[in-house]
Amino acid sequence: MTRRLGATAAAGLVTLFLLATAAAAPVKEADAPKIKVILIDGQNNHDWRATTPFLKKALEDSGRFTVEVSSYLLKGDKPGKVEPTVPFPPDLSKYDVVLSNYNNNKKGTEWPKEFQDALDSRLKEGKIALVIVHAANNAFTGWTDYDKMIGMGWRNNTYGDRLIVDESGKEKRVPKGEGPGAGHGPRHPFKITIRDGDHPITKGMPKEWLHTSDELYQGMRGPIEHVHLLATAFADKAQKGSGEHEPMIWTVTYGKGRVFHTPMGHDLTAMRDVGFVTTLRRGTEWAATGKVTIPIPDNFPTADKTSPIADK
Repeated sequence: MTRRLGATAAAGLVTLFLLATAAAAPVKEADAPKIKVILIDGQNNHDWRATTPFLKKALEDSGRFTVEVSSYLLKGDKPGKVEPTVPFPPDLSKYDVVLSNYNNNKKGTEWPKEFQDALDSRLKEGKIALVIVHAANNAFTGWTDYDKMIGMGWRNNTYGDRLIVDESGKEKRVPKGEGPGAGHGPRHPFKITIRDGDHPITKGMPKEWLHTSDELYQGMRGPIEHVHLLATAFADKAQKGSGEHEPMIWTVTYGKGRVFHTPMGHDLTAMRDVGFVTTLRRGTEWAATGKVTIPIPDNFPTADKTSPIADK
């Protein structure tokens, strides 16, 4: 009887030890709650009806995100291909990240003031993150806080400063009024140069990698406050470029909030690129959590070869 009780007690102790060990063990990222993304579209001078489904799938296929879509449609506008959508404006308290695929500067297309204020306050408080892709940096000229959120964007040369990198790798600010405003040459493949290889988003990427055919934004302008430049691309004069190394991947610290910004991704051709998709996934995860667990795939582009996604 005593032996039986002793064996039972020992088994109980083992069970308690295993439970305590399991409770103390760190949660694996695979078991962590998925990052909740709200993707906003509905207006854009680019084909948002084609790119929104791709952006949604690119994030969700990583297994790290859930993505819902909220379309700010004006009277007479047709919805996109992603259904159902979340009514606009969305309740930001339900999400970890706002991904903007929205661009329209026409009067009456601004996000409602209440929604602007909600995004501004939640981002400053670190309660939500923001991701800006391509033409989303064209939007909301005159919204001062948005300019601070994105760091720099598609603006004329009197709107704010410009950031470039010289041949030695040193960052240089060009004052407003000097040099060109925003623009781009014809679409073409161009090389991405990593400027901070220790940042979680870019860590492990090749020092240089070839991005597929895209618009290379140049001459972007803004307040450039709390901007951390991660990568650039050389805007070759042979492609009607500026002849400068232009910002191509960066982050912004906005209060306690994190912003990831890339002007890559003009259309589906540009987005169907392993380099773009990997950057988007890792940038979105970092914006939401401050760290990156999504790996760099084996088929990531090299300095001499692009890596288009075969499955369209």
